[in-house]
Formats: sequence, C-alpha cells, structure tokens
Amino acid sequence: MHVIEFHNVSKVFRRHAGQMLLRNHLTHFLLRKGEDRFLALKNVSFTVEQGESLAVIGRNGAGKSTLLGLVAGLSKPDEGVVTVNGQVAGLLELGSGFHPSLTGRENVRLNAALLGISRQRTNAIFEDIVEFSGVREFIDEPLRTYSTGMIMRLAFSVAIHRNPEVLLIDEVLAVGDAAFQTKCFEKIHEFRNSGKTLLCVSHATTIIHQLCDRAVWLDHGELMLTGSVADVSAAYAGAKPQTV
Repeated sequence: MHVIEFHNVSKVFRRHAGQMLLRNHLTHFLLRKGEDRFLALKNVSFTVEQGESLAVIGRNGAGKSTLLGLVAGLSKPDEGVVTVNGQVAGLLELGSGFHPSLTGRENVRLNAALLGISRQRTNAIFEDIVEFSGVREFIDEPLRTYSTGMIMRLAFSVAIHRNPEVLLIDEVLAVGDAAFQTKCFEKIHEFRNSGKTLLCVSHATTIIHQLCDRAVWLDHGELMLTGSVADVSAAYAGAKPQTV
C-alpha cells in the first residue's frame, strides 16, 4: 500500500520584494511578475510503501524541507497531487510551541495538544515522555531555566511518543549528548521495526545508511534519481562540485 504518493507535484513560492513603498508592493502583487516566482519543486513523482524508510538527499535549497512540509500538511502543492495515508508526526522544528515561562510539565501538555494528542492519551504517556527525556529533575521548573539541549530532548520525547504511522525527520538527530542520541536512534529503530513508515532528510551519510532502505535525490526542486541508499548516495556524491 502506498503510504505516501507524489504525482507530478510542483510548489511555487514568491520571492520577497524587500523594502518598497506601499504602492510598489501593490504593483508587484497585482502584476505577479514571473521573476518573483521561485519553483521549489518541479513535477516530482515518487511513492513510499508501508514500513519503508526513505531518505531525501540534496544540497541546501534543493526542495527537501518543502517536500517534508507537503507531506506534513503544512502547505499544499500548486500543481499535482500529494496523498498521505495515516497519521503523520514531524520532528521538524523541535521546541516550536514551547513557552519559556511555563514549566516543563506544562509545556509537555501544551505541545502534546498542539500535536493533536488527546488529554487522555497525554496522561497515559506523560511519565514515559518525562523518563525518556531525562529531565525529570527539572520538569516543574520554568523552561527558561533549561539549556537548549534539555528543551530539544523534551520536545523530541513528546514528538516521538505520539506514535504516528508516518514519521518525518529533518536534521534533528543531533539532540542532546551521545547517550541521548543513542536513545533516539533506538526509539526510531523500534518505530521502524513495528512496521511504520519513515521519511528522513539529513546531510549525514552515516545517518541515512543507518536508518533508510531507499533514497530520492533532489536538485533545484527536480527529482534526479530514486533507488537504493547506496546507489543514490554514490550518484549524489559524484555530482557534488569539487571543493578547492
């Protein structure tokens, strides 16, 4: 069964015009000049099967995060169709929605609600979230007293315990110290072994090979190649410009 399907998907963004007088902003808005359009994805088609782990690779600006945003439902395609079967959780911007004046406990409940987790479900998994995060000693302290690493660990723990059918990961696995990173990988492998679907964006080749079965390579919004992680990674590495 196709859990994720992209069919001739294109996504357009408009460039900011910068500082202008109001009348000039209105002129740009009304004329919709072609040079202000940026095509982030161009006729992209691929599928992801249930239980499959897919890596999305490419240079900065290739369209990787745009693709994840479409899967997560954060935006809609301008052309083509995106189909996602199953609940999606994204480890995209950890800590978004957290409030520094609230305690860790309050932020767990707030963030869980923002992720669509019911109050009953949050009560059931609350202790597991806190235990996994490793910040139990500080859970009733205001978030402003936390280090950045502690906030990321708490946010990761909330997101991963949502237990979705599809998990999106965007360069967030450098969370906390080495011991906590090991816990993160173990949890993701547990997720994979349960037959769930993973979509991962990372520049770290070791992470891609460790977590994914297959890969797609994007370049300037176009799908260049799809296949095994080894084949696509090798093709991508061979196409990189030589550094001096």
